[in-house]
Amino acid sequence: MQLWVGLGNPGAQYAMHRHNIGFMAADAIAEVHGFAPPAKKFQGWLQEGRIGGDKILLLKPATFMNDSGRAVRAALDFYKLAPADVTIFYDELDLAPFKLKVKQGGGAAGHNGIRSTIAHIGEDFRRVRLGIGHPGHKDRVTGYVLGNFAKTEIEPLSDLLGALAAEARWLAEGDEVRFMNDVAMRMAP
Repeated sequence: MQLWVGLGNPGAQYAMHRHNIGFMAADAIAEVHGFAPPAKKFQGWLQEGRIGGDKILLLKPATFMNDSGRAVRAALDFYKLAPADVTIFYDELDLAPFKLKVKQGGGAAGHNGIRSTIAHIGEDFRRVRLGIGHPGHKDRVTGYVLGNFAKTEIEPLSDLLGALAAEARWLAEGDEVRFMNDVAMRMAP
């Protein structure tokens, strides 16, 4: 069993924010793979399903980004999982828009949702970094990540989310390289 967590902020006003791409990824995976409807659990919304032979729990914390780790810890404890069983999907400023990278462990790199998760479960979890690009200057970061995707970004965003969900079986099987390669091939013009 694996716990996959999409990071974002709860509420309709945040739905299309760049910071909510983790929530969008969780929703796309749940839809493509026919997960059960969300249930209110662990200070968030939990959906259960299978990808291939693997049972996946999808969690979207309702604690707001800066306190996401509390919900992750609660689910981890309930299911008696280890941090290595956790995959976090989140926005990454330092990746080009609509690019994807997977890594195991590491620091928070300034991301408050990752910082909170590290504080609650340690660093030994897998991260799926979803590129949103950088606004160019650090003074513009907050407004940028808490701003909606532009209309011109909706199609590539949909393509990324669709590719990520379609290739999720490789992530479930632990083949991160194949997952990244197959997503990149689907995204190639």
